[in-house]
Amino acid sequence: MALMGKRLPVPVPAMGVGALAVSASAVFIHLSGASPGTASFYRCLLALPVLGALAVRERRKAEPWTARQAWLTVVAGALFAGDMLWWTQAIFEVGAGLSTVLVNAQVLIVPLLALGIDHERLRFRYLVVLPAMLVGIVLTGGVLERGVSGPDPTWGTINALLAAICYSGFLYLLRRGGQQGHVVGTYTAIIAVSAVVSLVAGALWRGVDLTPSWPALSWLAVSALCGQVLGWLLVAWASPALASDTAAALLMLTPVGSLVLSYFVLRERPSAWQLAGAVMMIVGAYFVAADRSSPSPKPEWESDSESTSNS
Repeated sequence: MALMGKRLPVPVPAMGVGALAVSASAVFIHLSGASPGTASFYRCLLALPVLGALAVRERRKAEPWTARQAWLTVVAGALFAGDMLWWTQAIFEVGAGLSTVLVNAQVLIVPLLALGIDHERLRFRYLVVLPAMLVGIVLTGGVLERGVSGPDPTWGTINALLAAICYSGFLYLLRRGGQQGHVVGTYTAIIAVSAVVSLVAGALWRGVDLTPSWPALSWLAVSALCGQVLGWLLVAWASPALASDTAAALLMLTPVGSLVLSYFVLRERPSAWQLAGAVMMIVGAYFVAADRSSPSPKPEWESDSESTSNS
């Protein structure tokens, strides 16, 4: 109880477990050898049967969707597809572990979205460590040195940061969808939209293999179950109960798990500067997460919808 004050502590470990489950996705995708479009499409497609069954069960208890919520879900799905496509490309350019660290620039972007849209104040600790985390992202990308992990660290960094922008928008909208009482349904709809967008955009970009080899399909199936079903479902459930900066900070367990797993499985060897940058990001993020002085505010668009229904 001390960890969350008056709130139940359950969302914190749930968020942590979800982040660690998501962290394995980069390694599984790397092992599959699939193109960005193929990997993104099948990760979503293979997860839909399980998610769909859970969503049907949840729908019996949840409130009906509004038109605005439906459109926000479509936008979130498109953003998630963009995140997966750019991130998958970055995996092969800068490495599985480091691409996961870079895409977690979301720890900076999501609280800014909450400030601009929901007027959720930026905490003093966040403002203090913000410069250090920005430096950490640059160092982790390896753009200032030679001989780093991955064949093209510069483009890998650019693609990973583009993924981070999409990722942040997806996380923000996922968190808001969960506050409406239909976490699984919202997330399942997001994954369905992501599958369609990944198929179309992937085919136009680098192609989509609709008949991947069995080894590739097996690794993508493991990624779908571990990341899309277990990991992201836990994140979708836990994040609405946490302040935006706390949720973003806890997701920094994702690069930690990915760096460790890629070291042992893929034998990736990040440089000393890259490790230092990753440590700066992680320490800074948890410094922010340690401050839980104020609860997460209720979104204005949610309050407006309730006022309308009550009138």
